[in-house]
Amino acid sequence: MKILLLLLSGAKLGKAAVTGGTMLLSIGAYALLFGWPYAAGFVLLIFCHEMGHFLAAKQRGLDVGAPTFIPFVGAWIQLKKQPMDVETEAYVGIAGPVLGTIAAVACYYAGEILHSRLLLALAYAGLMLNLFNLIPISPLDGGRIAAIISPKLWWGGLPILLGLFVINQSPMLLLIAVLAIPHLLSSFKQDGENGKPPQYYDVSTSLRWNYAIYYIGLTAFLAVMSYQLHQMI
Repeated sequence: MKILLLLLSGAKLGKAAVTGGTMLLSIGAYALLFGWPYAAGFVLLIFCHEMGHFLAAKQRGLDVGAPTFIPFVGAWIQLKKQPMDVETEAYVGIAGPVLGTIAAVACYYAGEILHSRLLLALAYAGLMLNLFNLIPISPLDGGRIAAIISPKLWWGGLPILLGLFVINQSPMLLLIAVLAIPHLLSSFKQDGENGKPPQYYDVSTSLRWNYAIYYIGLTAFLAVMSYQLHQMI
């Protein structure tokens, strides 16, 4: 029993070490360009976003790994057990932007109260980060949320992604577009996304509308807040 407890505690420490180590690596990488205070704040905002996914997955009984950070790419959590229906996928997908938005808004109010341009800049970065993730294309969070409305909505995210690539030529945007191709093609299949059975998408019309309202409302809020902060800083 003692050996088992030691192994379990070691596994937990190992997960924490991976998250903490990759966070520190990302902070160090961002600090080379933006300085330590901004880098630490930005990585913490990403952490809040990923913890939204993590907590939602845990709440739905999914086996999920701790967040892992990749400098200049972001972070991800590994779902060792995939959602069994589109509503669970949408729930886990929207939880990241929701918690990430709360963290960014907290930065905004703290920046206003303390008259801190650093906190306002972090708030803007956090808002834009979550807004970007809501682009309706898989594998972004917006694609996971849009799937509960209709997988064909992913095609609406493609011109947005390509437009952003034309503006700043980021290799990351090109990578996302490449990863999105199988999802886009699968949206025309009768058996659903990536071979998922038709019942995967069986949800009530009212539930589709609920997620559509949440999705549009959160996107609009982030867009307005981002615009206002852009004017301020």
